[in-house]
Amino acid sequence: MNIAVNNGDWSGSWVAERLGVELEGDDGLRALLGLALRRNPKRAHLLVSNVLGKHVPQSPAVVYGHGFALGRRVRDLLGETEAGRAVVVGYAETATGLGHSVADGIGLAPYLHSTRRPVPGMTPAGGFEESHSHATSHLLLPEDPALLSGDGPLVLVDDEFSTGNTILNTIRDLHARYPRKRYVVVALVDMRSPADAGRLDGLADEIGARVDLVAGASGTVRLPDGVLAKGQELVARYEEGAAAADVSAAPLAGVAVEADDRSPHPGARGTARTAPTGPRATSDRTAPTAPHVTGVDLHWPHGLPDGGRHGFTPAHRIRLETALPAMAARLAEALPLGARRVLALGFEELMYAPLRVARELEPLVAAEVRYSTTTRSPVLAVDDPGYAIRSRLVFPAHDDPADGPGERYAYNVAGAGFDAVVVFVDSAGDTPELHAPDGLLARLGAHVPHVLLAVVPSYVPALTEESPAMLPEPLRGPAFSSYPPEDVGWLLQDLSEVTLEAPTEEREEAIQSGGAHYAESLPVEYQPSERYQALFHAALETSAARIAQAVGVVTETVLAERSARPVLVSLARAGTPVGVLMRRWAQFRYGAELPHYAVSIVRGRGIDANALRWLAARHDPRDVVFVDGWTGKGAITRELAEAVAEFEEREGVSGFDPEIAVLADPGSCVRTYGTREDFLIPSACLNSTVSGLISRTVLRADLVGPDDFHGAKFYRELAGADVSVAFLDAIAARFGEVVDAVDAAVKELAAADRTPTWEGWAAVERISEEYGIHDVNLVKPGVGETTRVLLRRVPWKILARAGAGADLDHVRLLAEQRGVPVEEVGELPYTCVGLIHPRFTRGATGADGRAVNL
Repeated sequence: MNIAVNNGDWSGSWVAERLGVELEGDDGLRALLGLALRRNPKRAHLLVSNVLGKHVPQSPAVVYGHGFALGRRVRDLLGETEAGRAVVVGYAETATGLGHSVADGIGLAPYLHSTRRPVPGMTPAGGFEESHSHATSHLLLPEDPALLSGDGPLVLVDDEFSTGNTILNTIRDLHARYPRKRYVVVALVDMRSPADAGRLDGLADEIGARVDLVAGASGTVRLPDGVLAKGQELVARYEEGAAAADVSAAPLAGVAVEADDRSPHPGARGTARTAPTGPRATSDRTAPTAPHVTGVDLHWPHGLPDGGRHGFTPAHRIRLETALPAMAARLAEALPLGARRVLALGFEELMYAPLRVARELEPLVAAEVRYSTTTRSPVLAVDDPGYAIRSRLVFPAHDDPADGPGERYAYNVAGAGFDAVVVFVDSAGDTPELHAPDGLLARLGAHVPHVLLAVVPSYVPALTEESPAMLPEPLRGPAFSSYPPEDVGWLLQDLSEVTLEAPTEEREEAIQSGGAHYAESLPVEYQPSERYQALFHAALETSAARIAQAVGVVTETVLAERSARPVLVSLARAGTPVGVLMRRWAQFRYGAELPHYAVSIVRGRGIDANALRWLAARHDPRDVVFVDGWTGKGAITRELAEAVAEFEEREGVSGFDPEIAVLADPGSCVRTYGTREDFLIPSACLNSTVSGLISRTVLRADLVGPDDFHGAKFYRELAGADVSVAFLDAIAARFGEVVDAVDAAVKELAAADRTPTWEGWAAVERISEEYGIHDVNLVKPGVGETTRVLLRRVPWKILARAGAGADLDHVRLLAEQRGVPVEEVGELPYTCVGLIHPRFTRGATGADGRAVNL
C-alpha cells in the first residue's frame, strides 16, 4: 500500500536540511511520512502522513486500505473470539477515520473516538490529555455507558506514536475506571525512542495487563540540540514573509448554495504559490470572489451516527454499508461534467463518513479522486517539493467550538490542480461562518472552479428524561446462535440460563387452566431419531434446488417492488433461515450486504414493540421487509398488520409495511412470495437444530420488562445435532443453477394478479366445521404447520391430500411415532392439514394463546 516516492523528492528533505532532523527506520518509511514545521510551543516538527488523509490529499482506497489492514492484523493477533469482544477507541482529531477503519478490519468491534466537542448534559465516560497536540483535552462521550465497561480487549488507535504519552494517559485513565486484562495499541507509524518504548512495557507491569503493539512501520526521529528554538525562528521568518505578500480584497456578500448546477465556474482559478524567487510560505488569507456552491443531498440514513463520537456499532456499520452505493451515486451525478481531479474534503473530526463515500465514489467516476480533511492544527506551508505542506488555506472555525473561535486550515488544496472539491461537514458545522466571505467555501472557491457541499446530520444522543431506555445491540453468533455473525442479528434477550421447558402435559395444563400464555414457557426440544434425520437429509437433497428458486424469486421481488436496499426482518424463528437465505441471494447475485435482523411476534400479543423501536431509530421504516417461512391460514399476517398499526399510532412512527415476504404462500395471504405451492421446506422438519440452535421466543412478565426485547434460549448443548448452517449451504450451493428459472418466474409474477384471496382461511373454516372443531385456531394447514403440530402439540389427526408423495414422508413418520391417524382427503387446497385435539388434550389454544373452552 506504500506510495512510491523517489528519495530525491522526499517531502521531508526541506526540514531535514535546515534543522538537521533525521528520519530512520523501516524501508518505505519515507514513503509514508514527510516533514513540516508547526506553530506549536511544544514540538517544532510535524510528521506528515501520506496515507492518513488529513494534511495530504490521497486516494481514499489507499487511506481506508491502510486502516483496514491494521484492523485485520489486530484480529489475527487477538483471535476470532477475543476480536468479537473488542472495543476500538480512536483519537481526535487526526485518527478518527483511521480508528474507524481499524474497527472495520477487526469486523464486529464497536467503535468510539475521543472528541473536543462536549455535549451539554452528557457525562464523559473518560478523558485524557495529548501532550504535544495543539489542542489537548479529549473527551469520551459514548451514548451507551456500557460500551467501555466490558472486560474484552480495548484497541487504541492513533496515527503515530512519538513519545507514547497520549497512550499512557489514556490507558491509565480508562484502566482506573474500567479495568481489563488486555490492550492493543495501533498506529500507522511507531516513532518512539527505545526509552519511550520501555515506558509502555512498564505501564503493562504496573497495571497487570497485557499491552500489544501493532504498527504499519516503525522508526525514530533524531532531533539535534536546540531544534525547538531553531524551528520556531524558521516558522516566524517564513510566516512574516507570507504576511507581507497577502493581498486584501473587498468583503463579499456571502456564498449561496443551490440544489444543483453543472455550469462552469465563472471566477478565476487562483494559486497560493506566487513567490517571485525561491520557496516561501504559502498561506492564503485573502478575501476571494464568492464561489458558486452546489448542494448535494446524500440522503444520509435517518438516525445513523455521522461517526464514532458517541459510538458506532456493528449494526450501524451494516446500515452504512447498505447506504453507501446510493450516496456515492448521488454525489457522482452532482459532479461537474468533465471533472478530472476531485477532492473529497472532510471536516476536522468528521473523517470517516467522507472517506467511505469517497472510496465508494472512486470507481464510479473517470476523475482522479483524492481525500483529505480540514484541521485545527497550525502548520507552516512552504512551496517546495521537499516539504510536506505546499499550501495552506486559512479560515475561521465554523462549528461554534467549545474553546472559542479560532483559525482552521486546509492543506495542499490550493494549487493542487483540483477542478472540483466536495466539502463534507456535519450539520453542526453548516453555519453562517462556513458560508461567510472569509469562510471555508469562499477560500476554496478562489482556487477550485467547482465547490460542492454535502451536509451529514450531526448525531447527538437523546438525553431527555422522557426518552425511552436505551435498547441493546442485536445478539449475534457465535455468542448467541450457531449462525455466522454477519448472517443475522437477533433483537432478543438471552434467556439461556433460565429453565423454561416443561413436559407437554404440565405445560398444557397451565395453558388449559387459563393461567398461562403459550409464549410464557417452552416445549421440550424434539430430539429426532436416526430415521427421522435421514428423512430430513433426503428431503433437503430432493428439494434444495426448488427452495433455491423460491428464495431467488422472493428476493428479486422484494428488490424490485419493495426496496432497492431492503432491511430484512425475519419473524423468529421459522422466518430466520429464510431471511438468511434471502440475504445470501442478494450477496450472490449483486454483491449486496443486506442488513438482517430477527424479531419476536407472539399470537395475541403482537410483535415486539421494542424491536420495532430499535429498527425505527436505525433504519428507514420504509426499507423494512418482514420475512417468514410460509403462510398457513394467515393468522400471523393479520397479527402483524394489527400490531404495526397500533405501534405506529402509539409511537408516531410511520412507514413500516406489515405485508410479509414468504418463501411459500399456499394460503394466498400475501403478495410477495417465492411460490404458492404447499411443499416440504426441510427447515420445518426440525426445531432449533435447523434455526441456529435458538428456541421459540418467550414473553413472560417476570423475565421481559417494558424496556426489554422478548427472550429466547440458545441451546449450545445441541451443537452436535445442529444442521443450521448445513441447511443454508446446501440451498445456497444451488443458486447458480436456478438463475434463469428465477428470472423467468419473476417476470411472470410481475405480470400476474397476486392479490391475496385468503382461500386458505376459507378452507380452514370449512374443515373446522366439518370435523366438529368449531375453532380455526385448532386447524393448522400446510406441511410446515402440520409438522409443528406433530412436534409441539397433542395432535388429533392429520388430513393428507390424496396422492401426496415424498413431501409427507416425515409427516407420516412423526404421525406413526405419536400414534396419530393420517386420513386421506380428496379435495384439499393444502398438501396436508394438522388438527389439534379439540376436547380431551391439553394442546388446544385459541387466538389469544390461551385454552379454548369447549
